[in-house]
Amino acid sequence: MIGYNCDLETQKQTLFSILSENSVLFELIKDTQSIGLQNYYIGAGCICQTVWNFQNNLDLMYGISDVDFVYFDEDLSYEKEDLIIKQIEQRFSHLPIKIDIKNQARVHLWYKKHYEYELQPYTSLENAINTWPTTATSIGVRMLDDKFIVYAPFGLNDMFGQIIRANKTQITKETYMQKCEKWYKKWNTLKIIEW
Repeated sequence: MIGYNCDLETQKQTLFSILSENSVLFELIKDTQSIGLQNYYIGAGCICQTVWNFQNNLDLMYGISDVDFVYFDEDLSYEKEDLIIKQIEQRFSHLPIKIDIKNQARVHLWYKKHYEYELQPYTSLENAINTWPTTATSIGVRMLDDKFIVYAPFGLNDMFGQIIRANKTQITKETYMQKCEKWYKKWNTLKIIEW
């Protein structure tokens, strides 16, 4: 399985190579460096799912419902976030994918209403990614001065190994099981680790 049990530098190069073949996602990754945000990542499912699609000889956009674009801005106003959302949506309106844009600094303001439990405010963008639901999907990538940057607090081996393991920092068992069921229907090569 390409990328699995390789050293981290090889895994990063392999990830870049795979993502560069996904023309929709790679255009977003490559061109967002020109929009003026410094503290952002494109991450989570769209990154892993591109890798799984590559490994399974599927269309690289198969099963990808949206692209998570996360950034961190201490201006917690809805108006500022809305401005950035509109800017990014307009810039990439030609792409055939929904872009889910969120300021991770203000997630705690709406989280309880959606998920029925409190969330402590994130202190940084990386702090937010540290809590994402699975070890494989806790990943963010971006280009900075044409250099490929990867943030993956649990490494890249679970992603390349198609291993789904709960990151219990924040996720509930119910949400984890729902994600596993949904993903396994699309990628039946995944290895699900029980809660």
